[in-house]
Amino acid sequence: MHGKILIYGGSGGIGSAIARKLHEKGYALHLVGRDPDRLASIAQELETTFTVGDVEDDATFAQVAAEAGDVLSGLVYAVGTINLRALPRLTETDFTRDFRVNALGAARAVQTALPALKKNTTTSSVVLFSSIAAIQGFALHASIGMAKAAVSGLALSLAAELAPKIRVNAIAPSLTRTGLADGILSNDQMAASIAKAHPIPRLGEPTDIASLAVFLLGADADWITGQVMSVDGGRSTLRTVG
Repeated sequence: MHGKILIYGGSGGIGSAIARKLHEKGYALHLVGRDPDRLASIAQELETTFTVGDVEDDATFAQVAAEAGDVLSGLVYAVGTINLRALPRLTETDFTRDFRVNALGAARAVQTALPALKKNTTTSSVVLFSSIAAIQGFALHASIGMAKAAVSGLALSLAAELAPKIRVNAIAPSLTRTGLADGILSNDQMAASIAKAHPIPRLGEPTDIASLAVFLLGADADWITGQVMSVDGGRSTLRTVG
């Protein structure tokens, strides 16, 4: 019997892909997202409950805790930003928002779900989202790279603190075809150039990321915790030319 998974970002490209794969495996779900129409549509498709809320609003976390259920076997925080600007153009608001959405939101999500995760009769699992930009340096990524590196640090700290009852891991994707990336991928030439930068020369698809997330949430990953795992076509570690 599978447990119940709470998914922040459940109406996004990666979050919804994770939800669909978990639904196929028989998990109960509770989805959280900002877009009420899209969220309601996905929740109806998957016959699950949902909360409309924004992680920049602290009241959202208390609302989710009240509505997601008393017992959770897992939590996914698939919420993020892509804010690419040169350092002179970044404002304090940019840095603060990227940190708040990516890192602080992840911490608050785990914090408020902790009682329900601890009530699970078996080991619970948390999956957070870092980025290739926290592993490899890219121009124009100062704010998002900093925020996602904080997520990596958060995953390691929580994995140590919450062991052995709750496993915590993070996934670090490269650029993936989601609505969040539309501003970059709308330029076909740029999209093709970025794809070629990967040893496996294509962009990520939401299902690429979802497959690892679903594995980490399940019993087959019961001895895996405190890891930041790249799903990036080899880009962060391999060089195949020159």
